Amino acid sequence: MKEQNLNEMIENCYQICDLVEKEDTGINSKLSLKDMLRIEFLKFAVFLADTNGYIDQEELTCIQDILGFQMSASAMKAFKKNEGVTEAFSSVVPTVLKHLVVADAKKTITNDPFKHQKAQILVDTYKLFGQTLISCHNSDNTDETSVQAYTKYIQMLESFLKEYGLFKTSREKMFKCTTSSSHNSIDIDKEENVEEILEELNELIGLAEVKEEVNRMVNLLRVQKLRADRGLKNSSSSKHLVFSGNPGTGKTTVARMLGKIYRNLGVLSQGQLVEVDRSALVSGYIGQTATKTQEVIDKSMGGILFIDEAYTLTMNKGENDFGQEAVDTLLKAMEDCREDFMVIVAGYPKPMEDFLASNPGLKSRFPKFISFSDYTADELLSILMNLCKQQQYHFSQEALDRATEIFTQWTTNKPENFANARDVRNFFEQAVANHASRVVSIANATDEILSCIEKEDLE
Repeated sequence: MKEQNLNEMIENCYQICDLVEKEDTGINSKLSLKDMLRIEFLKFAVFLADTNGYIDQEELTCIQDILGFQMSASAMKAFKKNEGVTEAFSSVVPTVLKHLVVADAKKTITNDPFKHQKAQILVDTYKLFGQTLISCHNSDNTDETSVQAYTKYIQMLESFLKEYGLFKTSREKMFKCTTSSSHNSIDIDKEENVEEILEELNELIGLAEVKEEVNRMVNLLRVQKLRADRGLKNSSSSKHLVFSGNPGTGKTTVARMLGKIYRNLGVLSQGQLVEVDRSALVSGYIGQTATKTQEVIDKSMGGILFIDEAYTLTMNKGENDFGQEAVDTLLKAMEDCREDFMVIVAGYPKPMEDFLASNPGLKSRFPKFISFSDYTADELLSILMNLCKQQQYHFSQEALDRATEIFTQWTTNKPENFANARDVRNFFEQAVANHASRVVSIANATDEILSCIEKEDLE
């Protein structure tokens, strides 16, 4: 069903090319837009297929069936070389996409059957084409390098659409009308939900490495789902994660988004986030910790158990500490219920490394680290401006300059227990309290006085 839907999407793209070319006589090319797109699709295909240095038979058959190019693997590799398809290809916007962006922006096509979303349709087609190609292998493992290349390329396409204000996360379901299958319609709805959450993630301030890693994980899950739909094997990989970073860097926020994404992809049945620390798992009496931990696990089943400062479970080993009992109970549940249960352990980088090293079973259960870097001074300032916007305040220029100085001091010489965004929120709330004390006695205060944070409010 997925293959059929992809073929229909590609055919839609060819129709779009004919429509745009008919309306825009200024396109100067020896090739038609449709033929140009076929070549650009082929470039994309060989870019993904040859990331590991060779194009295997499954990839070759997939490309031939979808695009109709009856070329050998050696001919495709020669094509790749002649067309200059290198690693830099992931930063080159396809020419046809540029034409479609212009057509959508102009909105000059009357009775446009694609509702001025032609560029978005092309990007969606690239996404499904790439997922289909990566998932075509009969081997147990999906090539990680192909997933990375795919993720980088799609992010480039979506960034291009965003630059021109054409990227939409809640767009009309353009492809429902192309198939009578309700199964396909359901898949498209789920895909849009995931895209909406990913868009929310990508709009967070900072966290560039985290965003790239989460997008890569999601792409891998999508490919694995396609493989399962075709009856192909998938390697059994652990979902459990380590979030390492200082406080206030967005770890809980990202974990909550992952729960929603995994629910929509069918990886978790419910996707709820249950956030706990040591006190919710460990009791002070023999035999009670296992029961207490199991109750938390039962509550988290179908979703994510998020354990903050997880290293506190193993820091104080001794007769009267039952943290290890909680760890043993967790490890058993992680193994027995891995199909519908996920654990994320979080905390400071160095203590988290010590935590995993404390038990051989822990390290094997958490194969993937995601590192949350501290925010820069500019990012802290952006967080402050967002808080102001939400609460309908603004800073005078002098106050803004002073806040910049303070944040630069924070990030240059980090104070003990530096908490990133949490410190910014505390900074903002203190400024609001100081502002209130300053203006409360002003008679007939204007909206500007009631809304403007001054430099003196920051001291």
